[in-house]
Amino acid sequence: MVDDLTKSNADRLGAIGDINFVIKKKNIKEDVLVIGGDNLFNAGLTRFLEFATQKKPAATIGVYKLKALKDACRYGVVKLDSADKVANFEEKPKKPKSQLVAMCLYFIPSARLSLVRDYLKIRKKTDATGNYIDWLKERVDTFGFIFHGSWYDIGDFKYLTAARNNFAAQPDKRAN
Repeated sequence: MVDDLTKSNADRLGAIGDINFVIKKKNIKEDVLVIGGDNLFNAGLTRFLEFATQKKPAATIGVYKLKALKDACRYGVVKLDSADKVANFEEKPKKPKSQLVAMCLYFIPSARLSLVRDYLKIRKKTDATGNYIDWLKERVDTFGFIFHGSWYDIGDFKYLTAARNNFAAQPDKRAN
């Protein structure tokens, strides 16, 4: 855990700013795995990391297929091509065209770390990670790995309650 040294919402760095802060503060030179703290899922990371490593130096994001298209408007909506490359990304569209959504799970290979800093130099929206992914996919190959099992964005109390109920009712299944 790294303290970004901010004291209020007014001076916070935003999600992308925080990623950049940690990369600089810890002088990170190797691949980075970013997992949003409001993600709860029961699939392991092994297959995701194998997929992402095979795609290097491309970036990889975790995606999940929602049951209902109408729910996709709350997330970054993703369209993948036949090679699992991100063909389209739209942050919280009013009329989503896909049930695939970004999970705030990102593999940033070492060769692409400087793009986080580059994004911050030209963009003002530093808190919505989806805006970064939309920008990134236009500059470098960015792939999507589809997760199976359960996934919840527990930043919303309704989904936190659903996650509690779901995970409490299921025996521990450590999927890879």
